[in-house]
Amino acid sequence: MFNRRFPAEDVYTVEQARELALLSRAIGRQVGLLIDRKGRVQMVIVGEAGSIMIPELPRGRSGNERLRGLRLLHTHLTPGGISQEDLMDMLFLRLDAVVALTVNPVGDPVQWQAAHLLPSSVNGQAYQLDQPRPWDRTTAQMVDTAEALEEELSRRAEDAREADGTPRALLVSVAALPRIIQERNLDELGELARTAGLTVAGRMVQRVTQVNPRLIMGRGKVAELEVLALQGRAGMLIFDGELSPSQLHNLADITERKVVDRTQLILDIFAQHAVSRAGKLQVELAQLRYTQPRLVGKNRAMDRLMGGIGGRGPGETKLETDRRKIRDRMARIRKELDQLRRQRSFTRARRSRQGIPLAALVGYTNAGKSTLLNTLTRSEVLAENKLFATLDPTTRRLRFPAEKELILADTVGFIRNLPKELMDAFRATLEELEAAQLLLHVADASHPDLLQQISAVETILAEMELDRVPRLLILNKWDQLEAPARAELADAFPHALPIAAKTGDGCKALLEELEMRLLHEATNIVEEIPYCLN
Repeated sequence: MFNRRFPAEDVYTVEQARELALLSRAIGRQVGLLIDRKGRVQMVIVGEAGSIMIPELPRGRSGNERLRGLRLLHTHLTPGGISQEDLMDMLFLRLDAVVALTVNPVGDPVQWQAAHLLPSSVNGQAYQLDQPRPWDRTTAQMVDTAEALEEELSRRAEDAREADGTPRALLVSVAALPRIIQERNLDELGELARTAGLTVAGRMVQRVTQVNPRLIMGRGKVAELEVLALQGRAGMLIFDGELSPSQLHNLADITERKVVDRTQLILDIFAQHAVSRAGKLQVELAQLRYTQPRLVGKNRAMDRLMGGIGGRGPGETKLETDRRKIRDRMARIRKELDQLRRQRSFTRARRSRQGIPLAALVGYTNAGKSTLLNTLTRSEVLAENKLFATLDPTTRRLRFPAEKELILADTVGFIRNLPKELMDAFRATLEELEAAQLLLHVADASHPDLLQQISAVETILAEMELDRVPRLLILNKWDQLEAPARAELADAFPHALPIAAKTGDGCKALLEELEMRLLHEATNIVEEIPYCLN
């Protein structure tokens, strides 16, 4: 039986069904066959009396929209048809179909039931479960059905590529937080994905009391996630929060998709936006610190995470060589950053001797800090409606009518739960904040999560021991608010200054506040930069 081909248009022949049922009953175990589209048996599996486990299969066929090219035909020794476990195997392995052949106590076949995936959910179901049929009604045309499904998935994937031309990702949140907060966090994660050059193909939210330590979510939810990714043509899964090394590897291995957590995504954005030597070094250091504990061995999942580094050394395993190279590279980067830190320290000391005060712009990413710097100093610093558009610190001199001036520094934006790797790596850059006499906390007044963003910035400043530096809260994008919202924020933050950095509204009051706080004893500087407001 195992050497004979199975028909393309039928589930099996009558003789094959009889032999398979008799063998399964004789040994008292489920017997399964993995059959390719040419009807050839690729694998024979012997399970337990009530279940069957498919061993690890070779890598799937290329393309996230393609199926495995195999169907599972297996026996059931109890009257029930296809089980939830059968459906999970079909979803995870992207099988063409699953067929369960029911066997009675004397070894005769009774009926069969089939299931296959759907190109999109129908009534909330990602698969079609056919009604059981008599065992001797064998017509099914499974190959045609699988090829038609693949064609539809490929067509949708091609349409998606033509529409946006960017990689597609699925956003996932698994946490104990209320659903409304998870949804807002995914909104921000979606903005991060867009900044990284990705297209969001869909999202999933699951509220749990306790996170699954192996897969972060239950196996059933992972199967549902796999279906969403398949139907959304998503080659990447992005999780809000930080995954453990084992969770990253397990998820990448079981889904055969690239799995990225929020920290990795932010690191990738920083790598894209780093321009200066210091910025590039700090990003690389943060990436190496993130990679080091996750370098647990070369397997299938590693190909979908970050890959290997370097070659094999004499007397060392590949893993040991990789770890050693990471340690050596991190040590060299730290030395270079120490040298750059000393250079910046010399520049700050020279400014201090000249008596020029320093004010630093801080705030949540995309709050409008760079736009405000450009407006105040008539500069052309990059200002985009994207998260982390500014990475490298920028300083400009601001000249006042009374022959006074100050240094205004623009710094990298903050974000909630700023990854520790970035916090430590960018400490050298953020030393500008330590030398500042005043921190201008720029907040996006039009953002629905304004309070949470302000709180996140204050928390980070406290963690960096900068909460002792005087701060001035600036509510930017004031022009985007209706009158009731303005009144509410004015009551909530009576000492804040409302401005519209893009148009310049409110900047005159801001400059007057700066002059009052910082410039009453400033000395004149020879170099002149024009005052931006009339």
